[in-house]
Amino acid sequence: MVGGGGHTTGRLAIIAGRGFLPLYVAQAARRAQDDPYIIALRNEADADFSGFSTQVADIGDARLIEQIVRREGIGRVVMSGGVHKRPDWGSIHPTLRVVFRLPSIVRTLINGGDDAVLRMVIGIFEGMGCRVCGVHEIAPDLVAQTGLLYGPALTDQDRIDIKAGVEAATVLGRLDIGQGAVCVGGRIIALEGAEGTDSMLSRVADLRRSGRISQRKKGVLVKLCKPQQDLRADLPTIGPSTIAALSAAGLSGVAVEAGRSLIVERDAAGELADQHGLFIAGLDLGLDGLGLP
Repeated sequence: MVGGGGHTTGRLAIIAGRGFLPLYVAQAARRAQDDPYIIALRNEADADFSGFSTQVADIGDARLIEQIVRREGIGRVVMSGGVHKRPDWGSIHPTLRVVFRLPSIVRTLINGGDDAVLRMVIGIFEGMGCRVCGVHEIAPDLVAQTGLLYGPALTDQDRIDIKAGVEAATVLGRLDIGQGAVCVGGRIIALEGAEGTDSMLSRVADLRRSGRISQRKKGVLVKLCKPQQDLRADLPTIGPSTIAALSAAGLSGVAVEAGRSLIVERDAAGELADQHGLFIAGLDLGLDGLGLP
């Protein structure tokens, strides 16, 4: 622990939302000789954390969370997994420190986008003296690299669709709405909202079945960090379920931002992509051609 700057060490707490990502992060932390403590968000966390010290809590229950931080010697916090619901007013139990920030917290919960809410949560943990880490710091093996990672070589049309998808996802992220865009034949046909990537792809599949999208043109999914995004929370994430949804939607592949996106169950996702003839690519927005071969 260091004065004024919070902890530089201390036990790691994983704030666990939906999906398997929190479990993968916990396993990676254990491989790195950490002993992670899981704070499983009520009505959100759905992975099996057997074998890990775990406490179920509401995200707004600052009193309980601060008790855990003090009791367990928590010095570092990482947030992972999806959160579909904002805290109910009845679940918010503030500490005295948080009481003084309630007006800004209320404004953020009512009017703020997802990124603003995540920044607010990070601020609350920092106020407890914790250092908030990114998943990429705890589990660097999940981070996407630049280039074609799996699947067939990109076609000229894939490159056109990726470029259009990057432009759309950048604007979407700047508005703090979502991280993903689907482009088919050079035309943006779907943007990710609060429903998440898999639900957006299900919508694309419905459009394809109804004939609203050409059966001849495939298209791509592009997922990017929001330009203003704090890398300590909600990095774009894909996995086997994404690949299955891409196949069902008739798309040719997915491009994610290299170094700022996660691929969970990488081997399984890559194998599934190969089976369906889909590509997975990592984009470097600072390179000509986006770093694609």
